[in-house]
Amino acid sequence: MGKPTGFMEYDREDATALSPKERIGNWKEFHIPLSQEKQRLQGARCMNCGVPFCQSGMEIGGMVSGCPLHNLIPEWNDLVYIGNWEQAYNRLRKTNNFPEFTARVCPALCEAACTCGHWGDAVTCRANELGIIENAYEKGYAAAKPPKVRTGKKVAIVGSGPAGLAAADQLNQRGHLVTVYERDDKPGGLLMYGIPNMKLEKWVIERRIEVMREEGIVFVTGADVGKDIKAADLLRQFDCVLLACGAKQPRDIKVPGRDAAGICFAVDFLGAATKNLSDCGLKDSGAVSAKGKKVVIIGGGDTGNDCVGTVMRQGCAGVMQIEMMPKAPGARGADNPWPQWPKVCRTDYGQEEAAAVFGRDPRVYQTTVKEFIKDKKGKLTGVVTVKAEWTTDGKTGRAVMAEVPGSDQRVDADLVLIAAGFLGAQKYVASAFGVELDAKTNVATSEGTYATKIRNVFAAGDVRRGQSLVVWAIREGREAAREIDKSLMGYSYL
Repeated sequence: MGKPTGFMEYDREDATALSPKERIGNWKEFHIPLSQEKQRLQGARCMNCGVPFCQSGMEIGGMVSGCPLHNLIPEWNDLVYIGNWEQAYNRLRKTNNFPEFTARVCPALCEAACTCGHWGDAVTCRANELGIIENAYEKGYAAAKPPKVRTGKKVAIVGSGPAGLAAADQLNQRGHLVTVYERDDKPGGLLMYGIPNMKLEKWVIERRIEVMREEGIVFVTGADVGKDIKAADLLRQFDCVLLACGAKQPRDIKVPGRDAAGICFAVDFLGAATKNLSDCGLKDSGAVSAKGKKVVIIGGGDTGNDCVGTVMRQGCAGVMQIEMMPKAPGARGADNPWPQWPKVCRTDYGQEEAAAVFGRDPRVYQTTVKEFIKDKKGKLTGVVTVKAEWTTDGKTGRAVMAEVPGSDQRVDADLVLIAAGFLGAQKYVASAFGVELDAKTNVATSEGTYATKIRNVFAAGDVRRGQSLVVWAIREGREAAREIDKSLMGYSYL
């Protein structure tokens, strides 16, 4: 702890964001990083407290508090303060394979659990994390470091999202020969085609992929395992197979009029928007666009917000985001004390942008869709919404939703994006390998492990735990890599 009184001497300062109206004019990241000198002062604010919940990653009150990767946050904050950026990178990289991703897209569970934040403002951990990794690339600390010894063991990884990439990185550094199969045309999984450019520019992913290639990892794209490539062939050619192909089965909205033209899943819309930007430079490519359209987005989570930000940049005529749950309070309740994750209302970047352009928050709470309206040609023209009332079932204690009679309302809509979450693994992949699915349709593994019931087949990430954060996917990939390494070598120091 280089500055014992730093948290009393310096105020919190975070990266600044461009104004909403300015940033929707392009698809670039819109936060302006802090200077290294300001990052040093923010590092000085870290208390190195006796119980650093920021790195705990433990469940408190049914929610995770702190970083699931157990990042050594007090250590690298102190190293930033004293100016030892290389060692700060070494300590950060010890627990996190891809800080350049998490520093951009993670909701900063670490900051929500920061002891400074209990009485005042949390340390800007995420901003310092970004500063450490970008400085490492600039100075060459993050350059490729191929393993000096190879074991001769071969591992196939199905899926190149954060879980698959983390496992590949760990296993390759151990000396195993790793091949990653990706069904899309570029590696990255949801990082590439699920998260919009303004949150994570694609050169950031391509930069890391290139380093991994230089370190010896082989990427095979356009390879749909279970369709184009047989599972039996992978099991014959490789010593182990890791399924890290995500939870890409979107949850549908089954109401009258669902077959109307103009309704699509958010995951498909976001992927097509990113691909259009990458391949065509926003020229007309036949991809669904919100330009000039009135848009209704069903779902209030991160994916729904990403849809709001995307349609704003495409030039929509209006946007509504339907949220089934009640609006969260503006501050922690008595039943939600620190260091629990704060269950409070947050206004994310897309909602800020819609409010700046259209004069109101696009979110409508305690509302659900009752019907889609279409014209004689089958084209979407509107949505019928209804208010939802939540009560508690006296027998089960579960929350139960009921429609509020007479609350029906017609909303004009040319485009509906369904962002209602995901149901789990795509069945054709599971069937190809013969693995079982659990009650939530995720790939089932033995309790406390990443091993499926099929010999030498493992699973990690969203395909195993369900839709979750990038930071959780990285943790799953790291832990699965250790288990695979142990099965191959009889022990592991990963």
